[in-house]
Amino acid sequence: YEGAAKADQIAYLKELIVEDDEVHLDTLLNTMVFSVGHVDAEIMFVGEAPGYEEEQQREPFVGPAGQLLTKIIGVMGLQRESVYISNICKFRPLVGPDQGTRNRKPTAEEMQACLPYIMAEIEIVQPKVIVALGATGAEGLTGRQEPVGRARGKVRSWNGLPFVVTYHPSYLLRNTDLSERRKVWE
Repeated sequence: YEGAAKADQIAYLKELIVEDDEVHLDTLLNTMVFSVGHVDAEIMFVGEAPGYEEEQQREPFVGPAGQLLTKIIGVMGLQRESVYISNICKFRPLVGPDQGTRNRKPTAEEMQACLPYIMAEIEIVQPKVIVALGATGAEGLTGRQEPVGRARGKVRSWNGLPFVVTYHPSYLLRNTDLSERRKVWE
């Protein structure tokens, strides 16, 4: 779909994933939550997987963690609409028959199934920097497990792009220690 406008390319990816049997694992729910934001964004945030609120609204980072991410983006002097926000896994991971609002981190297999789509998104958007939100977002992109505390604060190269890791906003909601929160604001 080369040559098409970026928004059209993203829309085409959304259509492809719906039809892609490789992505529809029995361990994932059926409602797709793809991405949100500006297709010419300089900053791309990548999280792990949609949660309950995201699945309901079909938009990444709209629950409490998303509201905090929006505040963080504002403190950066930007608006949510000016960045691009996505997840490694495009479907909410299945917890069990009585799932309710419970969420879980995606498995390596689930992330791997969706990886071609996040890679295509990055290629289309061509951000100047990728920010992995949490260890799972970083693992999904790099294939390496590393604690966020060790990974954050460093600018790395990933496929020729600057790549940084920071705490996931949900971690900050659970951990009210001001020193941990300060690390994100830095």
